[in-house]
Amino acid sequence: MPGDASFSDTADGERPGRRALILVENLSVPFDRRVWQECTTLRDAGWEVHVICPRGGKRDSEPEAVIDGVRIHRYPLRAATGGPAGYLREYGAALWHTARLARKVGPVDVVHACNPPDLLFLPALWLKRSGARFVFDQHDLIPELYLSRFGRGKDLLYRGVCALERMTYRAADVVLATNESYRDVAIRRGGRRPADVFVVRSAPATDRFQPVPPEPELKQGKPHLLCYLGVMGPQDGVDYALRALAKLRDELGRTDWHAVFIGSGDAHDAMVELSRTLGLEKQVRFTGRVPDADLVRHLSTADVCLSPDPRNPLNDVSTMNKVLEYMAMGRPIVSFDLREARVSAGDAAVYAPANDEAAFAGLVAQLLDDPEQRARMGRIGQERINGQLSWRNSQASLLAAYAAACRDHTPASARGPVRAGRRPRR
Repeated sequence: MPGDASFSDTADGERPGRRALILVENLSVPFDRRVWQECTTLRDAGWEVHVICPRGGKRDSEPEAVIDGVRIHRYPLRAATGGPAGYLREYGAALWHTARLARKVGPVDVVHACNPPDLLFLPALWLKRSGARFVFDQHDLIPELYLSRFGRGKDLLYRGVCALERMTYRAADVVLATNESYRDVAIRRGGRRPADVFVVRSAPATDRFQPVPPEPELKQGKPHLLCYLGVMGPQDGVDYALRALAKLRDELGRTDWHAVFIGSGDAHDAMVELSRTLGLEKQVRFTGRVPDADLVRHLSTADVCLSPDPRNPLNDVSTMNKVLEYMAMGRPIVSFDLREARVSAGDAAVYAPANDEAAFAGLVAQLLDDPEQRARMGRIGQERINGQLSWRNSQASLLAAYAAACRDHTPASARGPVRAGRRPRR
């Protein structure tokens, strides 16, 4: 088994492997692709990897599983509803289950906590008291997410999430940032030394995103297919995409397209209703989440892919997974002009002025009329994914971060069991 490889010498000359515990709250594993890539990278480098995460609905539903040598411990969790009280219930349950399962896992060398939320530093601190090192994997900037999602301004809850972020930064031994913008925040706002912050970019699993022959029937009798892939939350801009498609039809007179929106999220039902309100129900189809094979079929057939995330405090500095996945499939992209969108996509996308739906529609029309430009943009995207944005580069950075965290560290195999409330003897 890959996890049987090792890093520390014992008295008899054997080298037992180090143990990592990865904590996730907002997605199940291996559905969380970034976390799964990190798991398998660590496994291949000789780590024994455990994951604690919530159970999924239709997938990842078993309480325990060993998948490709990675040990996954899952707990039941109901997503928040009903405002702040709902989040308090969700996060309280998640923390209780995480602590319960961490006791079961036992001593570890590294506890690797992935946000959101910025609360997993609490079980990480407990494990640090038993000798573990804490790697903070910052998937989202929660203060910016709060401002972008709820529109409440810098109120008391905003100040609270800023305080939790500061405590997480302070508790971490090293920080993983998904891009240079996040790294800058960790250094500037989090007060972290540059040497302790490592950029580990998310990257699509290229074995999952392999183009197949297009299927014209997916275009529903139209010449062109437009595709959106991703989460549908209040900050993800699906409403901008739908209004842009209405302008494409009404202001530009284009009805030569069919659009498919793949994914789910808090705003899914509201977006379906908005499409009806805009009279788009005959040209737009919402599929919900689909199996990988269906996802690849649609992306392989798409003429243009949509990345309508509006500019806000979070989106401007975040790397959008859907952009990377479109690029892996060789699809041209229309995006709003966001800082990190340009860093990721480069010339694989065209960029409308931020939040300008009419300009977004105009760029869609421009690409529909220019198959040579679409093909050129698709090639550029694939070259970037297989080159500077490939997971190979992130693997090296992840392993460097773990090496930095574990420098001068006593392995878990040389320590006693994890006990709440007790410090290890020195």
